[in-house]
Amino acid sequence: MNQKPVIWSIAGLDSGGGAGLSADQRAADAMGVHLCPVAAALTAQSSVAVEGIFPVPPDQLDAQLAALAGDLPPAAIKTGLLGGVEQLRVVTHWLDRLRERAPVALVVDPVLRASTGASFADEPLLRAYREELLPRASVATPNRREAVRLVGEGDVAAQARALQALGVGSVCITGGDEGGPLALDWLDSPQASGWLALSRRDARNNHGTGCCFATGVAAALARGFVAADSVVLAKMLTASGLQAGTAPGAGAGPVRPTASFITDAGLLPALFETPPAAWPERRTGPSAVRGLYAITDSGAHAARLFEAGVRTVQLRLKRSEGDTDWHGRLCAEVESARRPGATLVLNDHWRDALALGVDFVHLGQEDLLALSAQDRRDLAEARANGLRLGISSHSLWELARAAAWAPDYIACGPVWPTLTKAMPWRPQGLDNLAWWAAMAPAPVVGIGGVLAPEQLAHIAAQGAAAGCVVRGLAPGSAHTPQHWMAAWQSGAAQSHAAGWPHPSI
Repeated sequence: MNQKPVIWSIAGLDSGGGAGLSADQRAADAMGVHLCPVAAALTAQSSVAVEGIFPVPPDQLDAQLAALAGDLPPAAIKTGLLGGVEQLRVVTHWLDRLRERAPVALVVDPVLRASTGASFADEPLLRAYREELLPRASVATPNRREAVRLVGEGDVAAQARALQALGVGSVCITGGDEGGPLALDWLDSPQASGWLALSRRDARNNHGTGCCFATGVAAALARGFVAADSVVLAKMLTASGLQAGTAPGAGAGPVRPTASFITDAGLLPALFETPPAAWPERRTGPSAVRGLYAITDSGAHAARLFEAGVRTVQLRLKRSEGDTDWHGRLCAEVESARRPGATLVLNDHWRDALALGVDFVHLGQEDLLALSAQDRRDLAEARANGLRLGISSHSLWELARAAAWAPDYIACGPVWPTLTKAMPWRPQGLDNLAWWAAMAPAPVVGIGGVLAPEQLAHIAAQGAAAGCVVRGLAPGSAHTPQHWMAAWQSGAAQSHAAGWPHPSI
């Protein structure tokens, strides 16, 4: 990215340097965006208490925003402590003016109470949040106590729906202040919903986590990521800043994220349908798939590929509506494909795979979302009894959802444009593939648009465990399996470091 995206943070100045604009600046620096810090309120604050709050006069707040609007227009705005109704209305006035010119994302961190207990919002300000600011919000990031003040008691899913009913586009109700072995946030967005989890860190220096998180969301939106991916990045960012050790004052020290968070595999969260009791146990040992990974819709063709030396073949069979002989056809294709010592993967149809004794299945994200509660229990039991599992992923939130299943591999695609199936995703490219390979909690398989052996070599060079070939191995193809396997070996001898991923939708 040649020019850093610009974001505005309209928030409070913490004289203790822990939360507010100080935390926002540290988060923006780690996210690689330019932050314009706009003071909406001044606080007399230390690491242990808030002694006073002094809202900036509305005309002074307006002057700050007017000065920025022409020279440093924002791609995203994050609001924190606003100080009062008049200040909030200055913000909404400028947001509406900016949106007349270009899209501007709004992330609302409803700072209603300090972590030390001081209240920052009276009833008129709460009403202004509900009626004026939140209806304009792209994302809201309340913690659980703030969600209660805004929309009342209830489970977090109901609270998120209530916030969306006010007009909020996406909601993440953060749970970092709660107890338990996992830090759990509830995400509800147009792309995904569920529990975003990371193992809880024992950290004394955790002041300003809410500010850091919301700024991380705004920065990711400014970089072009959709809401669900932005929340994944914000959780990684915030977790990276939780530090143990000595605090500068008597209270909690500030959260200090660093730019290296983006390539720290230990920070990738997992996305669960239901609250998990523990972190998913990662599969260990050699990769279940390695090198050339062929995909075909014919059992006889799969057998020929195995005989040519290919060690992993996926049998991709589609069941059409009204197919009265599905089970018989599937059984015949599987039996035709089986070869001792070879890895046969069956797509989608995991219950059929269990019935036929196929011990490896591949599921797409739509298959995971279609699972009922009983399906999830049965699939988890099958996994415990030895069923191996590969999962597709196309975005950061899908990678997080795949991680929750502790799969044997995670597919990243499409690496290049593909005509094999219609999908809304932009090509991942080799940069995203390298990031997946560095960050995923399972071996990564590159898939999509691989038509020439040199492309497979590039996939190997990014650190992937395997690369999928479909049309390039179809009967009559110009390239033999040996050509493809040689290309893999040549690419595997190279290596590329991962950097920032780019948005894929």
